[in-house]
This record gives sequence, structure tokens and C-alpha cells, in this order.
Amino acid sequence: MKVYFDACALNRLTDDHDQSRIYDEAKAVERFLGLIASGRAELVASTALRLELSRNRNLSKRSDSLKLLSYAGALFHPDGSTLARATHFERLGYGAFDALHLACAEQTRADILLTTDDRFCKLSLRRVGNATVEALNPLNWFGKGGLP
Repeated sequence: MKVYFDACALNRLTDDHDQSRIYDEAKAVERFLGLIASGRAELVASTALRLELSRNRNLSKRSDSLKLLSYAGALFHPDGSTLARATHFERLGYGAFDALHLACAEQTRADILLTTDDRFCKLSLRRVGNATVEALNPLNWFGKGGLP
């Protein structure tokens, strides 16, 4: 199974865990990273994800998030067709980085795109843009009968 994370999902690990939702989402992200570390899932990532993660003003959090990209075999570099697909998604209401991550997830043939962004999940659930990859909150993916 190929897994693509967006920046907000990876950043959950360094967010303040005082709120139960943030804590639970961070634990779900940790479960996915465990699946990746054990070889039961594969992390696919892109230079777009690296760019977004590198924009975090908190140097410690930025460093921690960027280190997670080492779990990916290689970083996908969006090409013209990926950028055109991202533009299509953005015109339909996805945020700029959300659109780019969704297009990259499609191009890498990811099975799932994980995000903690509710708006992104709702657009994906409604199949806006007919994306071939579903964007789900990590908690919801485990609830849909994903890997244990």
C-alpha cells in the first residue's frame, strides 16, 4: 500500500497534543509510520511536500517533519501534467498545496492521501475533480477497515 501524507498530517506529530483530536490524529500518524517502518506500507512523497514542510517557521518542528521524508524511497518531482492536474483541482476549490498534493498522490499512484484538513477531506469525499486518490483523515482510514 502506498501512502502519501500532506504537510498538516505530518505536522500533527509536533503539534500541541492537549486537544484530544490532535492527540488521536498524531497517534494515527504514528501508526502509519509504524506500518511504513515495518514494510507493510510505502511512503510516497514529493518535492512539493518538502517545500511546504520547509516553510514552517519553527526550526525544530521543521527539522522533525523534514526528517520523516527519509522514509520515502525518493521524492517525486511534479512535471507539467501533474501541475496541470493541480491547477484543475485548485480551480474546483482545493487549496493550492492541497491541489498539488492530490495531483502528486495521483501521479505516484498512491493508494491513499492522509490529511487532517477537514475541508480537504470533504472535497475528496464528494469526489470533486474525480481524483483517483481519496484524501482521508488517518483516524477515518483506520475506521474504514484499513490495516491494523
